[in-house]
Amino acid sequence: MPSREEVLGVLSAIKDPDLGRDVVSLGMIKDLAVSEAGRVSFTFELTTPACPVRDRFQALAHQLVSDVPGVTAVDLKMTANVRPAFNGRSHEAAIPGVKHVIAVGSGKGGVGKSTVAVNLAASLQLSGARVGLLDADIYGPSVPGMLGVADQPRVQEQKLVPLEAYGLKMSSIGLLAGADKAMVWRCPLVARAIEQMLGEVWWVELDYLVVDLPPGTGDASLTLAQAVPLTGVVIVCTPQETALRIALKALQMFRGLNVPPLGLIENMSWFVCDGCGKQHFVFDHGRAERAAQRLGVPYLGAVPIDGAVREEADGGAPVVISRPETAGAQALRKVASAIAARISVQSFRQLPVINVR
Repeated sequence: MPSREEVLGVLSAIKDPDLGRDVVSLGMIKDLAVSEAGRVSFTFELTTPACPVRDRFQALAHQLVSDVPGVTAVDLKMTANVRPAFNGRSHEAAIPGVKHVIAVGSGKGGVGKSTVAVNLAASLQLSGARVGLLDADIYGPSVPGMLGVADQPRVQEQKLVPLEAYGLKMSSIGLLAGADKAMVWRCPLVARAIEQMLGEVWWVELDYLVVDLPPGTGDASLTLAQAVPLTGVVIVCTPQETALRIALKALQMFRGLNVPPLGLIENMSWFVCDGCGKQHFVFDHGRAERAAQRLGVPYLGAVPIDGAVREEADGGAPVVISRPETAGAQALRKVASAIAARISVQSFRQLPVINVR
């Protein structure tokens, strides 16, 4: 009969590529039991359900344990436990029950930020995580339409109950003001609205809350960064030099507030011609990746121009759910996995947020 030490010894050969340590020392191996007949059972607990190397970890762990002399069978259970962020902020500043708050921003409008935010949230939910989506784009709330939601949220104990769509908890200023009403608000009203949407909504228990911000570097972004302990910010840009330059200003603004940059996403990176089947880079290509390398921030990936993404958004469905086989959906799923991996790495960093008055 093999010993527990032998089993743990072979499993320690598995290294987490993002955390840089073996899975045993990281506490990912739990409930290990070895029977007298040689049957080994254990739980492999990942740091996120969206782990991009989940399948490789599972296959490798099963093979390594099976090769231990005396092992007759292996019962392996794969689970995930999203660890809450630790960045030195007080518990009073956090949203109760929410482990991670992910801001999705951009330097300018028209780069597909809201479409990316909706599909990132849906991708994380598909992986098994509990996910909320807050549409904080005060002047152009588009998330309700992309999720096919038009109902008014109900109030419970003086708090709004988020609506549900495709397994996501969702709240939007657009549901409160009306789909066709323009939000003509000055800065103090914008800041107050963001604070209320964060603190006066029953988000319940969430692994990730994705926040779709307005484009630019205005009051909504400042309020969000200072009101809650952000895990990090994702910046969506397009490949053109002019658009990328403005996007980097947004990134530097969050950096100035000590909000960790989770990385850059290059949207509308290419399209595949129906006639010739070749990739065409209409807006140039690779500038976001080079900029990320220059600034020392992660490059999360590129998303193509895909008609399916637009069609499904107009129809009120995330493309990663309604048409997962498309190129756009697959690219968005990869980006979501990359974000989840970055969050796992940053979970224990301490970085005080700077207040701007």
